[in-house]
Amino acid sequence: MFKIAKTNAAAPLMRGSLELNDNHPEMLAQFSVSESWVGDFSSGVIRLKERSAKLHGLTLPECGLLSLMRCYDPNDRNRIVQIFEQAATLSSSFCFSTTIIMQNGYRQPLFCMGESNGYEHDGAGSMLGMFIFPRVETNAGKEVFRRQ
Repeated sequence: MFKIAKTNAAAPLMRGSLELNDNHPEMLAQFSVSESWVGDFSSGVIRLKERSAKLHGLTLPECGLLSLMRCYDPNDRNRIVQIFEQAATLSSSFCFSTTIIMQNGYRQPLFCMGESNGYEHDGAGSMLGMFIFPRVETNAGKEVFRRQ
């Protein structure tokens, strides 16, 4: 799943879409771990939360795009770079999914949703996004994420 679209935060939801108050954070937490991240166009730095950094194989929560993506499925990397490049040149919403291939051989599915803004006006835009790591069993029945 790869998607990018022009952002219009003022646009109403399309008829039949989910209402904004139809959220179930407890259920989301039962099935996944989610963390936000931010990116700064002026520095090129992406700031992750602790779990996201760890799952991406990073020792620090700040990184560049290529460092972030080196653990992604190689078949997805080019398309993800294209999505980030498009988002960096035009305020837009985007989403993608891939698999993180961890050093211990486990494979962790990853969903990413985000939006970019501000680049067109002063060149110092930013991105804001959410990583969602589903709690799934992989590799001979061992969970990558365990509920604590």
